[in-house]
Amino acid sequence: MKTLRYELADGIATITFDEQGSPVNTMCLQWQADLTQAAEQVAKDKASLKGIILASVKSTFFAGADLKGVMRSQASDGPRVFAEIEGIKKAFRTIETLGVPVVSCLNGTALGGGWEVALIGHYRIATANPKTQFGLPEVTLGLIPGGGGITKMTRQLGLLAAQPYVLESKLFGPEEAQKLGLVHEIVATDDQLRPRALAFIAASQGQPEAAQHVWDRKDYKMPGGTPSNPKIAGMLSVAPAVLKQKTRGLYPAPEAALAAMVEGAMVDFDTAMRIESRYLAGLMTSQVARNMINTFFFNMNSIKGGQSRPKAAPRYKPQKVGILGAGMMGSGIAYSQASRGIATVLKDVSLEAAEKGKAYSHKLTQKRVDKGRMAADKQAALLSLIQPTASAADLKGCDLIIEAVFENRELKARVTQEAEPMLAEGGFFASNTSTLPISGLAKASAKPEKFVGIHFFSPVDKMKLVEIIRGAQTDDETIARAYDYVQALGKLPIVVNDSRGFYTSRTFGTFVMEGAAMLGEGIPAPVIENLAMQVGMPVGPLAVLDETALSLSVHVLDQTREDFAKEGKTHTATPGELLVERMVKELKRPGRAAGGGFYDYPAGQKKVLWPELKTRFEKADVAYSQQDIKDRLLYRQAVETARCLQEGVLTSVHDGNIGSIFGIGFPAWTGGALQFIYGQGVDAFAKRCAELAALYGAGFVLTAEVIASLKQHQPVY
Repeated sequence: MKTLRYELADGIATITFDEQGSPVNTMCLQWQADLTQAAEQVAKDKASLKGIILASVKSTFFAGADLKGVMRSQASDGPRVFAEIEGIKKAFRTIETLGVPVVSCLNGTALGGGWEVALIGHYRIATANPKTQFGLPEVTLGLIPGGGGITKMTRQLGLLAAQPYVLESKLFGPEEAQKLGLVHEIVATDDQLRPRALAFIAASQGQPEAAQHVWDRKDYKMPGGTPSNPKIAGMLSVAPAVLKQKTRGLYPAPEAALAAMVEGAMVDFDTAMRIESRYLAGLMTSQVARNMINTFFFNMNSIKGGQSRPKAAPRYKPQKVGILGAGMMGSGIAYSQASRGIATVLKDVSLEAAEKGKAYSHKLTQKRVDKGRMAADKQAALLSLIQPTASAADLKGCDLIIEAVFENRELKARVTQEAEPMLAEGGFFASNTSTLPISGLAKASAKPEKFVGIHFFSPVDKMKLVEIIRGAQTDDETIARAYDYVQALGKLPIVVNDSRGFYTSRTFGTFVMEGAAMLGEGIPAPVIENLAMQVGMPVGPLAVLDETALSLSVHVLDQTREDFAKEGKTHTATPGELLVERMVKELKRPGRAAGGGFYDYPAGQKKVLWPELKTRFEKADVAYSQQDIKDRLLYRQAVETARCLQEGVLTSVHDGNIGSIFGIGFPAWTGGALQFIYGQGVDAFAKRCAELAALYGAGFVLTAEVIASLKQHQPVY
């Protein structure tokens, strides 16, 4: 057997998981065959067995399903996948119903299928390690636990208590597992696992209950009651509606998980297991699961593993970082740094303004202190790392200085030249701009090769994505250092090449401007906003424009016109841009911060769409297709992403997918803007774009070069 070893000595059968040529154990096809063989062997050896031990040679216990295999599956593979799942479960059941005690020795993390393997053991022993994680994260990848995870967790914990672990993929460490009764014993080191397992087996001889799971016992009752219990029934009648509110019907996995939990709780154990297999087989062959696995597993691992980071540069963590500008962005960056132990100098034009920026960190941490989630001394330590100042001299010795002042080229140049000489030997300088090209800003720098764009998203403490922008002269070491800095903050870096608006702002701009253009065509504002939500965007385009300020969009438009004029060209504004310009300059509606834009913000109440949108823009006779509106909002962003790939602004598919989901809220069910294209096939996407371009203009045009680039970058599993 190539993925596990079977040894029998002194009445103890040991099954040791050790997949050859892999850093982790997975449920690959070879393992499925080996496990079946091992289960047949224990059945043969039953007469001489006192107990069975499950162990792992890897640094983790077991990693779970073979996701590359899922990526290759298609709708027609359903029956084959169902048979494979049932085959795995049959082997599990053979081992756990043999009548001898089975002990799982958990030397490290066991997630998904790995946790289901751990649950074969009647007794589970874990090594104490704060890094160890157990649980069922399948729903986050568009799948459900189908190796008995739903059935066993529901029967162990009850319908209500199991929900966070099954539907929300809540993970837990050894200590929490012990409190839940999912782990029975914790040992200090891996060396103690086997002796404790042998001791349990020795003590269990002649005790049939020790060789039985609770749900297999005659007197078993489900904790909290079954769905026929009035209390549970009342809760279950609203559960699908609550779930639908969260998923908007776009994510089949949590709905399937809930169905498998509830339906399984009404029938015997074996039938419940089969129900679970059916739901999983349906999901494993679905496009949404492939989209989500592609991005939230493979693409995410590419980013965490530094695939876009220049390889040659050594790992780096700055000790002291300066921030210029203590506004919303600057104060958010200061908090993110201090919470990761990085000494921060926060500079503004006055000490008072800098102090106000530091107060933001006090406000964020105070909430946690009040709720008992943070100790007062930890709060004090965090705040002591932020030094507010009005003097550039205090920046002396910073490894990195980030400029986060207003989007104005002259101002940015001035603060760059003032602060840059304060950098420590070998330090580098960054601009947190969202739109201005980095190569242009780097002209103010004495060392343009040490100048980079580090674009944070607002609010910085909540947004995981950071866009690193390479200017024309930025060197590899600076990109690598920026990458390491972003990872040191616990955030997700993507690396893009310089262009106007880079990748995220440029693509995001197409979404909001497409929404504004539709309003200009006479489509009712509530229709635009609601259909954006229905397709999975976090908020509608008009609401987002209000938050980011319509005046900022107009400022960017004016700056673009100016830049084009200097080059002797004319910038042609899109219909959406012209409508936003009219809102600001003619109708004096600059956005939420200035009192109102597309929405009104009555004090202490929910925002409402500005009533005059109806009288000024809506056309009673305009015919619109709901599907076209949904497609325009998603396809327009996907087209722009494809153009960024072809132009070399994006250099990898993983940066485009992760950037679109975490930076601009592209719906997660699609797997991101490029996976949205690959999921339906490049040719089908191009065909729909041609239809949209004929009706709605040049924003949907895909050139032959863009189509060729998409095909060239398409991932293969």
